[in-house]
Amino acid sequence: MPVNLKKEDNVKFFLDTADLAEIEEAASWGALAGVTTNPTLYARIGGKLDDFHNHIKRICDIVGPDCPVSAESVAMTRDEIVRDGRELAKIAPNVVVKIPTMVEGLAATRQLADEGIPVNMTLCFTVPQAILAARAGARYISPFVGRFDDISEDGLAQLDDVVRAIGNYDFTADTVNGEQIEIIAASIRSANHVTQAALMGADIATVPFGILKKCVSHPLTDRGLESFLKDWEKVQNA
Repeated sequence: MPVNLKKEDNVKFFLDTADLAEIEEAASWGALAGVTTNPTLYARIGGKLDDFHNHIKRICDIVGPDCPVSAESVAMTRDEIVRDGRELAKIAPNVVVKIPTMVEGLAATRQLADEGIPVNMTLCFTVPQAILAARAGARYISPFVGRFDDISEDGLAQLDDVVRAIGNYDFTADTVNGEQIEIIAASIRSANHVTQAALMGADIATVPFGILKKCVSHPLTDRGLESFLKDWEKVQNA
């Protein structure tokens, strides 16, 4: 049975999208704590290269300064990633630079963290990768769940391993301003993924808008509401 190793905070919802309308709607619900984007999500909305930084700024303006917004670097060498990260960090104070878990990404993460720029290390799949990301100074680590499921492996078990391993140690000295590392359950494909991530103590679940809506819905809620409305109609007609 999963053991919750983190008691100091509540699980948070990030929205995994680049769609401004989805972000505005989710923010209106009052439960949105951040946004994650990636090149695929930006391409999906027809995003243009010369508008990318402006688009990230618009997202930051919607969610406000207390909500981190992950914007991904697509550079492949450490110097280019650092240069890209510095430019992304200038967009708004709540921008988090998203960097893939790879050798060049680790080196860039260490340098950016030393400069006070928070990093979300993405495409993380194993405990060793997560520990290396933590030691490099990542503020957030994003283990992917659904992509394991795509190859018939247990993504939730891998997430549980990462949560347990990172929870065993204090990596705050490595991060920006000595902040606590947070584990983002990513590549979420269902409401059950969210449930299991929360039970095992993941700090954040970043979810597509469609999954966020499914987290609100339940057939018994719908059935109960229908029953209440029918009974209230009887009261009105009495």
